[in-house]
Amino acid sequence: MAGFDPEQDKKLKEWRCEETGLCISICQYKDGEPKVQIGPRIIKKKDGTDGAPRKAGRFTIEDVMWIYETIDEVKDELSGLVGPE
Repeated sequence: MAGFDPEQDKKLKEWRCEETGLCISICQYKDGEPKVQIGPRIIKKKDGTDGAPRKAGRFTIEDVMWIYETIDEVKDELSGLVGPE
């Protein structure tokens, strides 16, 4: 069995919280089922560019509120990609 191939890993859609840098994305490996990933966290540098991705870690109330406000859009997007069973 071959190992992980980053060329086969696709990010289909991403949302990012401007306030905290937390990311939610829908990813798919090869022809597998699309899945939701929470994290990483990408903090803006002082010059406005993106810093290096970091582990999402623990969520603040701002993170939780943003996830709550965004999750229906994520669910709808994922449902459209996966389709009915």
